[in-house]
Amino acid sequence: MLVNCTAYQEGRKLADIKPDEIHEYVKRPECFVWVALVDPGPGELAVMQHEFGLHELAVEDAHHGHQRPKIEEYGDSLFTVMHTVELKEGELHVGEIDVFAGPNYVLTVRTGTSKGFSEVRARCEREPHLLKEGSAFVLYVLMDNLVDRYFPILDMLETELEEIEERMFANASGRTNVEELYGLKQKLMVLKHAIAPLLEAVSKLFGGRVPSLCTGTQEYFRDVYDHLVRLNQSLDSHRDMVVTAMSVNLALITTNENETTKRLAAYAALVAIPTMIAGIYGMNFKHMPLLESAWGYPLTLAIMVGIDLYLFRRFRKARWL
Repeated sequence: MLVNCTAYQEGRKLADIKPDEIHEYVKRPECFVWVALVDPGPGELAVMQHEFGLHELAVEDAHHGHQRPKIEEYGDSLFTVMHTVELKEGELHVGEIDVFAGPNYVLTVRTGTSKGFSEVRARCEREPHLLKEGSAFVLYVLMDNLVDRYFPILDMLETELEEIEERMFANASGRTNVEELYGLKQKLMVLKHAIAPLLEAVSKLFGGRVPSLCTGTQEYFRDVYDHLVRLNQSLDSHRDMVVTAMSVNLALITTNENETTKRLAAYAALVAIPTMIAGIYGMNFKHMPLLESAWGYPLTLAIMVGIDLYLFRRFRKARWL
């Protein structure tokens, strides 16, 4: 579906145009065309390939989707793949945005994501002095907006981790905690797969040999790179914390089991002493101590109680009870 097809000149909006008029505007000096597609079919991509002269390999990647985040150079144009990550009903859903950027055009192809980039277009149109930089500045703003969307998701996952840690030390179910920690680790991996490859790709846009399209805008892409470094470092820290939390949770489960075992052993000992004495006096022997004594029964009970009281105090002192 076609969302926008707009021509810009000297950093200002020229007109909304039809797809079959694109070739007329891309020939004009100081003019570039910005087209936005959502879940396009092969026919729409074929039209754009014809109008912009897109490389067939890049078009094939955009058509099939599910690409690893990357930036590929085709002559004087760039093909960029980025992942969108959205939170829906407590789960992370991954979409994709493919950006074709050439000297006089920008084509964005969005698939599998509900939130658009209308604010990006609005920002660019509010800054005509920067939009004069052309498609490179549009590519930067798209990247910057997408990377900024990762921060709230990472903050949400950090809050989720803190809540799980609180429940861990509140004697919540150990199995539930492990399941939630594992689910959190999977969510962090989803973000990692979106950020780490993009970090490597963006590093090529401001240092060393810079693509001709990005000449003059390196400082903007360096800013995006700095944000990605922060995100990547935070992700690594959170993943380490999750692994540590899982180890601590298992250690707490083992500790609780040991405490339960001690408690059961202590109660078993308290019951075993009277049972043993009663069992001995339950034997049908004729000659037994205190068998004929009038004080035999109360004395035996007193011995049972005395031994149990002694053991009870020792167990309490040892924190077994």
